[in-house]
Amino acid sequence: MFRFFIEFVKHPKTVGAVMPSGKALAEKMMEPIQFDRADCIVEYGPGTGSFTRKLLKYRKEGTKLILIENNPVFYDRLKKEFGMQKEVVMILGSAENVNGYLAQYGIKTADYIVSGLPFTSLPKDISEKILLATQRAIGTKGRFLTFQYSLVKRKFFEKYFTIAGCLLELKNIPPAYVMVMRKKAERGQRV
Repeated sequence: MFRFFIEFVKHPKTVGAVMPSGKALAEKMMEPIQFDRADCIVEYGPGTGSFTRKLLKYRKEGTKLILIENNPVFYDRLKKEFGMQKEVVMILGSAENVNGYLAQYGIKTADYIVSGLPFTSLPKDISEKILLATQRAIGTKGRFLTFQYSLVKRKFFEKYFTIAGCLLELKNIPPAYVMVMRKKAERGQRV
């Protein structure tokens, strides 16, 4: 927890919170995922691994879990804890390059992308690049899940996705919204 706080102080725009997500929020993030159908799950910004632990607990055998972390301190910690797990890929890099990472492993699209990124504090141009890459990475069948402490970015997300659901977790400090999104249908196309 102390290490997380130090990283927040050093990088407030990319860490985005003073403490890691709680267990209740991690469970809430898992609710929309159909683990029995997921062959590939990507996690953006796993940080200290709150969501990662749940993804590993619930995923079916053979599901590839790709963790993309851009903070070297968190990456090293994650690698120590999860690096030896079967079907876990650790990447020190940026979420905006998700499609290149998927291609490296012969994966066309991810079934789910779970995000711990602080879109409220990320620069707009970086957020846009990440969301455009995410649209392509989930294709027509995948889902993008992220949490936010307010719905202030809802309209911003709606430029890129259709919001399929919004769950509220009151037990988290502070309370958080889990947004479930899918790619917007193009004219004449059903998603």
